[in-house]
Amino acid sequence: MTCDIDIGEFDLLDVPDDYIVDPYRYFSALRERSPIHRNPDGTLVLTRYDDCVAAYRDPGVWSSDKKADFSAKFGTSSPLFEHHTTSVVFIDPPDHTRIRRLFQAAFTRRALAAFEPRITALVDGYLDRLQEQGGMEIVENLSFKLPIEVVCDMLGVPRRDRLLIRDWAVAILTALEPSIDRDQLETGNRAVSEFKDYLRDLIGWRRSRPDEAAPTEVLTVLADAEADGERLTERELLHQCIFMLNAGHETSTNMLSHGIHEMLRNPAEIRRLNDSPELIDSMVEEVLRYQAPIQINNRRSARDTEIGGVRLSRGTTVHVIVASANRDPAQFPEPDRFDISRRPNRHLSFGLGVHICAGNSLARLEAAIAFKRLFARFPDLQLAAPIETAPRLRFREVRRLHVTTH
Repeated sequence: MTCDIDIGEFDLLDVPDDYIVDPYRYFSALRERSPIHRNPDGTLVLTRYDDCVAAYRDPGVWSSDKKADFSAKFGTSSPLFEHHTTSVVFIDPPDHTRIRRLFQAAFTRRALAAFEPRITALVDGYLDRLQEQGGMEIVENLSFKLPIEVVCDMLGVPRRDRLLIRDWAVAILTALEPSIDRDQLETGNRAVSEFKDYLRDLIGWRRSRPDEAAPTEVLTVLADAEADGERLTERELLHQCIFMLNAGHETSTNMLSHGIHEMLRNPAEIRRLNDSPELIDSMVEEVLRYQAPIQINNRRSARDTEIGGVRLSRGTTVHVIVASANRDPAQFPEPDRFDISRRPNRHLSFGLGVHICAGNSLARLEAAIAFKRLFARFPDLQLAAPIETAPRLRFREVRRLHVTTH
């Protein structure tokens, strides 16, 4: 029910206390009563599927360049500004096209196939510990570990440094929340500077020992990637590596945590998956739709334009509410029902168009292996305590998820 929500007062930068627990009732109300919602700061909130698709499909009209937004938020001389305006996700063609073409060297079909045995071995190791202990805190011991191990393996990050990567990633990505305080700003800037210094040393060390690189390692491949006579500059290389390490585990961690939680809330779906293992791919897509790991993206209009019948001027920022689009009943029948056999399932959780997530195939591979092996081995797995959700808007993050095998 959404009738008790005052949409006229809704402010994405100052959400109600109960928003974090259940943002979907607010999205439903916005879709019904204010689908192109003008936020108090003058930005627009898009909640319908078709409007979100429109904002994704035309990068010539809907810019991903965040220099104007981030200069006001971070200051033009800050490390956070440098990172988030150099990262491939926040730039437009032609620079986006050039960098993405070079960046794709890390995500070839051959590179991903080489990681499947490693992912399987990691998952089985986590599940062995789950069996030994009779229970586990899933986020720390599986959802976070798996994607961070994989992406750190890809970039040749030594095992001893992987907690550093997590802390830097959290600080840098937290700075993307709609509003942050001074401490979060300072912590984020410090994280970017320390991350860059670390990567410079790592790249130098790897280049001095090329024979020691694992067959699946792509750091030096990325550093030396060339297309049409062009290579990444040092600044571009450092920030794409930071982006890869951050995005490579943030989305996957949240996807894994939410997927396990939703299956445990719907034990009949566990039985369906075990009876029909071929449902694993559609199960992964339904997890992505139902609990979008990244809930909000943004675009800025490059010229005067129209969206959803609303005229807006050049320079207007729109908030693309992916999580709302993924539950739009105009696109998804019974959108609030979790159904692992749902087809078609054209969710927007990995974006759309030129900015579709470069690592989406790796994330899907990690999830398919983890979910299939977990529920086949522990069909009676249960929640040991209520889930804890982090108070973040852009990222739908599970903070704690305790499970038990009996």
